[in-house]
Amino acid sequence: MENAPSNRPSKNKWNSFKLFLKGILDIREDTDHEATIEEVTSGISIKGQGAWVLIFSILIASAGLNTSSTAVVIGAMLISPLMGPIIGIGLSLGINDVDLMRKAVKNFGIMVILALFTSFLFFSIPMFQEETKELIARTFPDVRDVIIAFAGGSALFVALSRKNKQINTIAGVAIATALMPPLCTAGYGLATQKWNFFGGAMYLFTINTIFIALSTFIIVKSLQFPMKEYLNSSHRKRISQLVYLVAFLILLPSIYMFYGLYKKSDFEQKVNSIITNFNLDKDVVVLNQKINYKSKTVSFATVGKSVSRENVEKWRAKLEKQGYPDVIFEITQSVENLETQNMLEKLESTYFTTQQILNKKEELLIKQEKEIIELQKQLYLSEKSKIPFDQIANEIKINYNDVSEVAYSKLLKTNFTQIDTIPLIYLKWKPNVNQNQILSQEQKIQKWLRLKLNNEKLIISKLN
Repeated sequence: MENAPSNRPSKNKWNSFKLFLKGILDIREDTDHEATIEEVTSGISIKGQGAWVLIFSILIASAGLNTSSTAVVIGAMLISPLMGPIIGIGLSLGINDVDLMRKAVKNFGIMVILALFTSFLFFSIPMFQEETKELIARTFPDVRDVIIAFAGGSALFVALSRKNKQINTIAGVAIATALMPPLCTAGYGLATQKWNFFGGAMYLFTINTIFIALSTFIIVKSLQFPMKEYLNSSHRKRISQLVYLVAFLILLPSIYMFYGLYKKSDFEQKVNSIITNFNLDKDVVVLNQKINYKSKTVSFATVGKSVSRENVEKWRAKLEKQGYPDVIFEITQSVENLETQNMLEKLESTYFTTQQILNKKEELLIKQEKEIIELQKQLYLSEKSKIPFDQIANEIKINYNDVSEVAYSKLLKTNFTQIDTIPLIYLKWKPNVNQNQILSQEQKIQKWLRLKLNNEKLIISKLN
């Protein structure tokens, strides 16, 4: 009995903390199930305008990869409709909707074939077949791509499920998950018959697709979306079993892919750590370093002091303790042979040249990131400045009988330091209305619209 009073304050604090966390993290109250399902369903179809938008975005992304322009590739990802069918697959699994699943899978297949065919045609032109760094970067997936795809898919569906949509979130996810570049790179591999490019790019695209769909399925289940109703109970049971089988078939390779990429990234990180420490301790420059996880082979050339057999045995023993036995080290070292020495000097020169290129590339990326942020800001301001013209015109028609026509436009104004956008509403009055009445009515309409649209810059003017 004596312990009860002392336990109450701690329990109250814990309950208060749980309520606090729930208030921050709980998203169920702000979820619109019906509107989300309707929006995802409407975004699945890849035909008509959607198909042409996909074709044009693939062409833009292919050109961006060919010129190593990150900004162009990002622009293509912003307009691409690729996310629709993938989110549809995850949603259909979560709500047991077989018809929606068929539609999503069908459109997903059409989307992939159309994208590959478009990029194949682009890269079939000989002048566009240069092997750029942007293309190479889309052929080696690692564990971070899994994390990005899963987190991006989760963020996108959470944003879609909100009652108030967030355009910036959806655009950001389209950039982060990077579905466009791998498909373009796969098309490049087909056009140039470089099957390592095709295989690596399709592997990266498959990873992104599976984990976006998987994250959508998990969010749908956690938000308790209503299940698809079937009149026949036995039919409903078969549908449920089929859906869970498909979900399991998606989950199983997801786990295998994640584990494989994790081990590859972990192996490369441990080897890099060993070689970096050796550089610092022995004052050795390591050049042309290559790490192959599948064959457990590490190859590089050295300039400076030689790598001893004792060093190699220590590295092997350390990697074996960390779970990677029988690692093979292939080391090209400084010898008296003139040809080998010339090769090492060439490698050293290439290394420093590459470092300079990377430094310039980093400066360019920082500049491009600033431009992207400014473009996103302009996009947001443009969306924010839109007005419901049809609704306003109808309300003016009902409340002000003397108005015969209504028009709307935007005025760009600058003081040479910044540009401002001002909405203009033009009114045409009937001939029998005198000027005093017009002035009075215009002032009232202007006050009303400024309050309604929350924009003090709005101006009412006469329409001639």
